[in-house]
Amino acid sequence: MKTAIVIGATGLVGSFITLNLLDDIRYEKVKVFVRNSLGIKHQKLEENIVDFDKLDEWKNKLTGDEIFSALGTTIKKAGSKENQYKIDFTYQYGVAKAASENKVRSYLLVSSLGANYKSGNFYLRMKGNLDEKVQQLNFEKIRLFRPSILVGLRSEKRQAESLGIKIAGIVTSIIPALKKYKPIYASKVAEAIINSANQLSQEKIRIYDSDEIINLI
Repeated sequence: MKTAIVIGATGLVGSFITLNLLDDIRYEKVKVFVRNSLGIKHQKLEENIVDFDKLDEWKNKLTGDEIFSALGTTIKKAGSKENQYKIDFTYQYGVAKAASENKVRSYLLVSSLGANYKSGNFYLRMKGNLDEKVQQLNFEKIRLFRPSILVGLRSEKRQAESLGIKIAGIVTSIIPALKKYKPIYASKVAEAIINSANQLSQEKIRIYDSDEIINLI
């Protein structure tokens, strides 16, 4: 059985990844690294409350078989582009690099549809930069997931996002060619990511857009 590492375990996709891993008999331990407690107890759960600005103090604990990276925030919640970049890029890349140095074999990242380091959009460029950088790390398996708008219950309300989900759902049902933009349930993304982690493929790097993620379920 395997040991999984999760960062972003309190987020929308990360919380589903964590719960699914705890229920998966293929994993004997699930190590989460969080700023605030998940508030749950489980015999397989190892919860580490950490300061992501002080990675050097706990990076030696990033050991296991697979790391699932689902950390992220919005610019509204972060307060500035600088803070969002620190959370979405700097923290995630730092953890990924430390895990690769600790010989973790597989890395699975929740990115974003449209991620591109050449994009004129700040968010998509930031996500694309991370996608590019982690592919250069020394993991045996790297899987990047680029879901469309995520559907699921969040701790905070996002009215613009809710409207976007409705509009995107209507548009993609009318125009099949745009199906990769169809909103996708966070729970399904989490399920697909874990399924991908357990595939026997020897392919080192694979990127999944939203419509391809569904095929993993």
